[in-house]
Amino acid sequence: MDSDEETVEETVEGLLDEDGLPHGFCTVTYSSTDRFEGHFIHGEKNGRGKFFFFDGSTLEGFYVDDALQGQGIYTYEDGGSLHGTYMDGELNGPAHEYDTDGRLIFKGQYRDNNRHGVCWIYYPDGGSLVGEVNEEGEMTGEKIAYVYPDGKTALYGKFIDGEMIEGKLAHLKFIEEGRPHFDVVPDSSIFNFDKSTSSCISTNTLLPDPYESERVYVAESLISNAGEGLYAKVAAGPNTVMSFYNGVRITHQEVDNRDWSTNGNTISLDEETVIDVPEPYNYVSKYCASLGHKANHSFTPNCIYDPFVHPRFGSIKCIRTIRPVVRDEELTVAYGYDHSPPGKNGPEAPEWYQLELKTFQAFQKK
Repeated sequence: MDSDEETVEETVEGLLDEDGLPHGFCTVTYSSTDRFEGHFIHGEKNGRGKFFFFDGSTLEGFYVDDALQGQGIYTYEDGGSLHGTYMDGELNGPAHEYDTDGRLIFKGQYRDNNRHGVCWIYYPDGGSLVGEVNEEGEMTGEKIAYVYPDGKTALYGKFIDGEMIEGKLAHLKFIEEGRPHFDVVPDSSIFNFDKSTSSCISTNTLLPDPYESERVYVAESLISNAGEGLYAKVAAGPNTVMSFYNGVRITHQEVDNRDWSTNGNTISLDEETVIDVPEPYNYVSKYCASLGHKANHSFTPNCIYDPFVHPRFGSIKCIRTIRPVVRDEELTVAYGYDHSPPGKNGPEAPEWYQLELKTFQAFQKK
């Protein structure tokens, strides 16, 4: 993101002054294959200009005496971008960073090309990380907070490079000039990063998630023969994260090689990993750190599974509403079994799902 270009000029297309230096609008291609298009005055960049770097990234802004000054936009090779303030070719001042979909993922300050002061990191799922970064620009310190998607509930305490070491429940009261102010809940439980493994679901299986606890509860399902279900404790609008789906992390091959009866609480996280809540953790008396696995299936659901970066569980799935839900409404998701797997006559799903699918399809035809 530094605007200085120290490689030797290779070719110049455009006007030259009497000394053979770029003068006016020119395109200069360097030996590194980086290219600059913009205005020159006697060989120095002056005016609007844009670098096209060999890796596909770009940097554009206003140059004064060969250095980028004021607002500049650095666009990464993947399409994400950083809108920052430059002084003498280096990032110094406010900056905003966006992902490839144009969503804000960073807001804060830079000093000499490093993040500085109070910074915000935003996740696509709606959560965020905020605090004063260290000298290396990392979220490391004793006063860092993870803020849940409601923008109020937080886990506040010690983080190292964005990883929660020790956090307490807190509430974000207000933000003043970009600096958040939290009230830590007295006698709060201690939360820490506790990513599951293939054999350990959690080191504290009975410590509920504070955000989830305010939004859902478990009770007998209204769906026939479904056992327990997940219910909304409060009314919520569409696109609201309601619950989290944590579990042990196993492979797709392990799931495929065992009987369907043992796969009742499995969900695909990515191409390599499946999240599973095996016995006895399917009982809330044994495990209630997350409750997303209690949501039952529906072909007309009010929620979806969505990726989520959790401060305690790491990369998991969440349950997010797709329409408004009322208090005490049962939350359902479409389990999404493969209805037409190659080489098979019917859906790759348990028997109960296949029976429900036939009933649903028959109803749709009426």
